[in-house]
Amino acid sequence: MLRCAVLDDYQGVALGLADWSRVRATSLREHFTSRDDLVAAVHDCEIVVAMRERTPFPAEVFDRLPNLRLLVTTGMRNASIDLEAARAHGVTVCGTSGGSTSTVELTWALILGLARHLVPEATALRAGGRWQSTVGADLHGRTLGLIGLGRIGAGVAAVGRAFGMDVLAWSQNLTRERAEECGARLAPDKDALMAGSDVVSVHVVLGDRTRGLVGARELGLMKPTAYLVNTSRAAIVDQAALLWALREGRIAGAGLDVFEEEPLPAGHEFRTLPNVLATPHLGYVSELNYATYFREAVEDIGAFLDGAPIRVL
Repeated sequence: MLRCAVLDDYQGVALGLADWSRVRATSLREHFTSRDDLVAAVHDCEIVVAMRERTPFPAEVFDRLPNLRLLVTTGMRNASIDLEAARAHGVTVCGTSGGSTSTVELTWALILGLARHLVPEATALRAGGRWQSTVGADLHGRTLGLIGLGRIGAGVAAVGRAFGMDVLAWSQNLTRERAEECGARLAPDKDALMAGSDVVSVHVVLGDRTRGLVGARELGLMKPTAYLVNTSRAAIVDQAALLWALREGRIAGAGLDVFEEEPLPAGHEFRTLPNVLATPHLGYVSELNYATYFREAVEDIGAFLDGAPIRVL
């Protein structure tokens, strides 16, 4: 039987969510920050299952894993895998499907948590502190600005409408027809969306055109009472500019689920700024998503062993 390592299984649930009986599967719960440690841990494995983009697979890693034959990533897109290098080393790369509703739900958890100051109020209550120390921001009648209106953005828009918000949307290729289909108004441009929104939520894919899409200039256009939420990819927002805006109180706060380095270093300022509500990349971490990821990962492995790979990237 071929050996299979499941990487970054933080919660230790992967092996219980699918039937791995066709391989000798091992769950590795600790994240490898060192390439040397990663190579040492999976050097003897012919199959590796990667969780999203937690562990990069550049050309150097493929060079050092001569036994690797199949790499399965959860999701059908993974910018951390060098697909060209995989092909050059004869490694088949397959993906799995996954849902978008869990990220929509977490986006709204962040928005509501920020608007109603849930963390400081809950912390004060537990500690026996002051009773009611903040005044929450109303969402009804306010403007929700969405950068991106794909599956996740459209889902966030639907909840915004249910809260009675005016939904404004913009992205580089967004059409008026698509915006109206999702119950949103098409913003004239990015600047208008940034300046006119009470909550700005990011839902575009990271790429050459979207890296640094929200920088110091765009953050400077936002209302001082507005919130920025990012459950997409950290690099879409200039991180240094965001830290400046938060330190200076240029915006009211930020809800962040994604970071340029994950896990977020212990001393990072995003862990301590009082106007940041941060979560450890939980957007896709849900029961339904995990069940889909690992069951389809096992399907990918079975198809590969049978000589007919599926969901090849």
